[in-house]
Amino acid sequence: MSSSSPGPALAPCPCGRRDRKGLSLPYGQCCGRYVDDFEHTPAPDAESLMRSRYTAFVRERADYLLATWHASTRPATLDFEPGVKWLGLDVRSHSARDADHAEVEFVARQRGKSGAALRLHERSRFVRESDRSLNRWFYVDGDLR
Repeated sequence: MSSSSPGPALAPCPCGRRDRKGLSLPYGQCCGRYVDDFEHTPAPDAESLMRSRYTAFVRERADYLLATWHASTRPATLDFEPGVKWLGLDVRSHSARDADHAEVEFVARQRGKSGAALRLHERSRFVRESDRSLNRWFYVDGDLR
């Protein structure tokens, strides 16, 4: 049985990360390892967490988004707006404030069910904490630009 599109693990990662040759990384080698196995494979840095959270929004993975949201700011539930199509991610900057605090500025583009294009430009804050002998990064909050 043949298919015209690659399987989910081989499809280009929604976050848009590229390898040294400029080729899109496959989901399974990029954000998929964090989103699909977040209990055992935490994102290694704030930028990787932010990219994987974007990917989780694209794939509507509320479990991952809630698990990677810091307890101090995490909502009780997370709903996805029907009909939203995520169009791309542009990471503008990533800066470490210290070993356990970082900020990532990004622009995420989406098209709502009305067809209107929207841009989410945010400077997000992240914190790293120890969790069951693993160091994990968590999204804390962000400022819209």
